[in-house]
Amino acid sequence: MSYLLKPLETDKLALKNRLIMPPMATSKSREDGKVSEDILKYYDEKSKGGYISLIIIEHSFIAQAGKASKKQLSISDDGLVEGLKRLSEIIHRNGSKTIMQINHAGSAASRSITGAEVVGPSAVANPIKGDMPKELTCMEIENIVKQFEEAAIRVKRAGFDGVEIHSAHGYFLNQFFSPLTNKRTDEYGGNVKARIKIHLDIIRAIRESVGDDFPIFLRLGASDYMPGGSTVEDSKIAALEFEKAGVDVLDISGGFCRYTLPGNTSQGYFSPLTEEIKKVISIPVILTGGITEVQAAETLLSENKADLIGVGRAVYRDSSWAKKAVESLE
Repeated sequence: MSYLLKPLETDKLALKNRLIMPPMATSKSREDGKVSEDILKYYDEKSKGGYISLIIIEHSFIAQAGKASKKQLSISDDGLVEGLKRLSEIIHRNGSKTIMQINHAGSAASRSITGAEVVGPSAVANPIKGDMPKELTCMEIENIVKQFEEAAIRVKRAGFDGVEIHSAHGYFLNQFFSPLTNKRTDEYGGNVKARIKIHLDIIRAIRESVGDDFPIFLRLGASDYMPGGSTVEDSKIAALEFEKAGVDVLDISGGFCRYTLPGNTSQGYFSPLTEEIKKVISIPVILTGGITEVQAAETLLSENKADLIGVGRAVYRDSSWAKKAVESLE
């Protein structure tokens, strides 16, 4: 059997193959963040036939102050659950499993979008975009931890198969992880273990609320690829702590470099990160980044660079990519 078609089974998750669709912002929701007919049609088309074992729904804001863009999907209040149920049901009906990614933009937000003050771990401008943030107090941090917890409860109520915490691409939790934007001198800043205290608080709060059987994924921007930024050595320390705290799957991407590596167009260009992180943890690791060829996915899995392969832009451009890939390997 091919590596890509091999099922993956853990005590909480059973996937028919190793092919997943990573979260990709579509700007197809309503302006208030509610599920639209456009977004239902989009995920219906992508999941048709169930060839993709797991579809991760695009980053969804946990609170108005954490909204990243105008037509971003929301998970910020209980009134959204019924619309999100329609989304999970469509994907399940097509034969795929699905989880939702929950996020706060932090200093990548803009007052013009949120109508609120921009916040972050420190009063340091985001290297990518956004207004100068106000440094959060410890009490405000605890409130955002609670917002992540409440969002995860909604994800479960909406019928999804798990939840993914977003800590990549220069967003809020990535800002705490990266030394570029976390200059705090209290318990939330300093060495790696202090910079991930908020992550661990969120993981534990979610686990307590959703129960032991609901999978928790975490997407980690495992390197900023910038001078003074986060490194793979930081991420190896963090990954071990995340596993201990209750994360079931680690989804690896870039930090402030976001989801691309300038000048690197290789298939699976984040594989040096996943390969290193896999050496220190036992939970499954997802690799995404530039993978457009079926044989490349096979090779990356066979070389133990990852346990699951995320194919994003190729599936975004061609909804039949997964069908053709699976059929070519059968």
